[in-house]
Amino acid sequence: MNKVLITADRVIVGPSDKVTVDGAVLVDSGKVTAVGAASDLDAAVDARVPRLRSPGATVMPGMTDCHVHLAFDAGPDPIGAVVKADPGELSTAMADRAAQMLAAGVTTVRDLGDRDALAVALRESIDSGAEVGPRIITATVPLTSHGGHCGFLGGEVSTDDDIRAQIARNAAAGADLIKVMASGGALTPGGPRMWEAQFTPAQLRLIVEEAERHGLGVAAHAHGSATIAHCVAAGVRTLEHCSWRTAEGIVHDPAVIRRMVETDVAVCRCVSGDWRLFLDQMGPERANAMIEVILEMREAGVRFIAGTDAGVPGAHFGDYVGMLEFFASLGFTHPEILDIATVNAARALGLADTGVLAPGKRADLIVVDGNPLTELDALRRIRHVFVAGRPVARPGPHR
Repeated sequence: MNKVLITADRVIVGPSDKVTVDGAVLVDSGKVTAVGAASDLDAAVDARVPRLRSPGATVMPGMTDCHVHLAFDAGPDPIGAVVKADPGELSTAMADRAAQMLAAGVTTVRDLGDRDALAVALRESIDSGAEVGPRIITATVPLTSHGGHCGFLGGEVSTDDDIRAQIARNAAAGADLIKVMASGGALTPGGPRMWEAQFTPAQLRLIVEEAERHGLGVAAHAHGSATIAHCVAAGVRTLEHCSWRTAEGIVHDPAVIRRMVETDVAVCRCVSGDWRLFLDQMGPERANAMIEVILEMREAGVRFIAGTDAGVPGAHFGDYVGMLEFFASLGFTHPEILDIATVNAARALGLADTGVLAPGKRADLIVVDGNPLTELDALRRIRHVFVAGRPVARPGPHR
């Protein structure tokens, strides 16, 4: 079915304050060709064009998960699951995980760390039509220090020449961007602590410059407060986690936040569906400090984007909406949250052809029961998913 007219009670055109009541979207050859009132388009479009009528539903742009690891299994030992896996078996598992995300209404994922460029192979398989899955943006192997966070993926570097060589290898492998583990992380035993820097400010600048030489942007895993400042100064495009940690606790710098807004650095908080447990484990003092800095960044105008860190322990591939509910718990409005998942994410990833429904845009869209502008749980009730205009047959249950 190359051409279809989709009608529903409302169409969220995007941003989410642009809504057409009793609206319709015409899809043709993978593109959105018209958006407007259902009565007008129904009358104007040839009667032979198939109609997908969805009473009680909402049509909206497909959602984006800006931080996933398709090579990880969300189990207690993701390192072992990646390192010991047979490449063929791992590729099959990654395709299944991508399909789970598509079933949850996620039409674009950004994979921020795998092995052997397997996400590139999956991206190409999906693009060719051999596999059904979301659009994949991939960083391939993250740059890290020797013995550093996620070094088991193979991206350990020390010298400037190492950095240049690894970025060149990633680009040659088909990377869409460069990922740098600018600070330590909790996943890697024996590595630097979360607030400790893995690269100097000069090295971070080199990484950004070298990535730009290959036409690529940089996403920075950055927990430490000093590291966040260095990443912003270096010119990264997105900050992953951005948790403002120090050895003493959570300490943020308003001047750095202002600079983030001025230079349009987006923040992916990487919140999975088990965020309530995560807050409990942090303890009330640190949890409240984390929430306060998120709200301060929001007030300052920082652009948040949606990411679940799917694949790390407890972060399951089918629970995208659980992450959005975290923002709702902090007082973010539903329209804000939908923009985090769609138009903001597309902008941060440099995808000018998606995130909104407009003529000429790629036809990545979903149809959900109810109205997500008033009830986020509507996003769990997926009726239909289209990726580049291709309908996905009856999305399966969340896993």
